[in-house]
Amino acid sequence: MSSTAARTASTGTVWNRVGIPRPLLFGFIGVLIFMIGDGVESGFIAPFIEGHGAGSEVRASYVITAYGVAVMLASWLSGALSELWGPRRVMQLGLTVWIVFDVLFLSLGAAQHNFALMLVFYGLRGFGYPLFAFSFLVWITATAPVARLGAAVGWFYFAFTGGLPTLGSLTASVTNPLLGKFGTLWIALAVIAIGGAFCLLGVRERTGYARLAPPGVKPVQSLARSLSIAWTNPRVAVGCVVRIINTAPQFGLWVILPAFFTDEMGFTDGDWLRLLSIMFATNIFFNLLFGLVSDRIGWRTTIRWFGAVGCALSVLALYFVPKLLTGNYWIAVGVGMVYGATLAGFVPISALMPSLAPGNKGGAMALLNLGAGGAAFVGPAIVSVFLGPLGRDGVVLIFAGLYVVAAGLTLFLKLPKESEEAIAQGKTLHETTEPLAAPAT
Repeated sequence: MSSTAARTASTGTVWNRVGIPRPLLFGFIGVLIFMIGDGVESGFIAPFIEGHGAGSEVRASYVITAYGVAVMLASWLSGALSELWGPRRVMQLGLTVWIVFDVLFLSLGAAQHNFALMLVFYGLRGFGYPLFAFSFLVWITATAPVARLGAAVGWFYFAFTGGLPTLGSLTASVTNPLLGKFGTLWIALAVIAIGGAFCLLGVRERTGYARLAPPGVKPVQSLARSLSIAWTNPRVAVGCVVRIINTAPQFGLWVILPAFFTDEMGFTDGDWLRLLSIMFATNIFFNLLFGLVSDRIGWRTTIRWFGAVGCALSVLALYFVPKLLTGNYWIAVGVGMVYGATLAGFVPISALMPSLAPGNKGGAMALLNLGAGGAAFVGPAIVSVFLGPLGRDGVVLIFAGLYVVAAGLTLFLKLPKESEEAIAQGKTLHETTEPLAAPAT
């Protein structure tokens, strides 16, 4: 072996050891950049829409709701279509959708203060990021050795959360004062294009170029398989519910915490945004840590104790500790960091679910991604229904209760017996039709 080849092999071994499949390295970088572009708007898109044609907070919420519907549908479709067309092709579709409809949203909707066109174009743009990002997640689960799948998924969420909302919001904090919000949104479009180029031009791993479903599976059949798995393999349906519970409270907290910390606790808007950034910077680090840990102690164990039980306790602390110690900013930051860390305990669900159904990985990933998109609805819906009668205290107690439910549901996520032997073989999910396993739980 030449010295150059030896160095390449050694580098590949290093990346594989930390949980990143070497052929997908540029994909992880690209997803991070792409999600920075997507996350730039996260802290100001609602008031931006309100001021560019919606005219009221309620009408702006209609646009955001339409976007959320598209996100949920695209999250489901990303798994099913990746099985049918191959992840790379679905990523191309997602990138194209994001760019085309964002240009239309900015130029014909927002620039013209046209509410109807904003509703249509921004809503349709919602299909973009799930088709791009979650299809790459399918590519990861098809490529990474099952023994290192938890770590690989942890790196995916490191990239995903690193962009949305963490680095995206920080980017906006720099560009908004210089370019204004409208200029910032055009900058985001350029960032999206750069991230897409990294993924689509830099990743040459061949598994993602081809369909993952068996040759005889037709389009309608593929979509049907992604739904029918909910009752043919109920454990996958339970996993979807656990995935919804994972981030539903997070989305609900984004509705109630800004006013809680600024109006009731007396923090400034800047204080709240810094707290949020620190919370999710912590989450990024623990996404990696729990991905690595879960490959050793078990995916189910990590989800149950660090994720579900941890979040049940930390979500209570996030709200009630600052309330008891009014005005103590750094205490609030501390409990926010704890909540961000425990949220990462759910990361192994993305490794666990396709391993529950290796014969229908796309269907399992479709339901997993549906859970991710559905969480954006469930959390705010709980707030809208219960905030009036129960107040913030009651809503937070409901969120804590949901996490307790998730802990109980993990009891039903045990892999088939034959799965427990496959991990020793070092296979990927794509290489075998036999069930694959995580470490014993």
